[in-house]
Amino acid sequence: MNILISKARIAVFVFSISSLSLSAVGGDMKDAASIGAGGIKIEIKDFAFSPQTITVKSGEKITWINRDEEPHTVVSVEKQFKKSSALDTDQEFTVTAGAPGTYTYFCSVHPKMTGTIVVSK
Repeated sequence: MNILISKARIAVFVFSISSLSLSAVGGDMKDAASIGAGGIKIEIKDFAFSPQTITVKSGEKITWINRDEEPHTVVSVEKQFKKSSALDTDQEFTVTAGAPGTYTYFCSVHPKMTGTIVVSK
């Protein structure tokens, strides 16, 4: 019984280390964003979008999640995607990347908070 528990713990430890290593690898902007089953995640934290600039392919989903205690919004400067409502802590907002181009956005509550999405084919 102790051997099975030890093997299970080792397997979990190895899996955790592998996941940690994979998340630390990479250098382009897409790797800087969290990529999950639901698409790319941008974190809103400390009054900033992180990462501030990402590159995605047309059709990919992009989700912002607010990690601040203050509400924030996501608004396209050129109205290239619908704007979010005010996001409270841990609330999310998702859009699908459209036509190739550069999409700039900001928080209407805190306009100095800005970000850029570069959409490729």
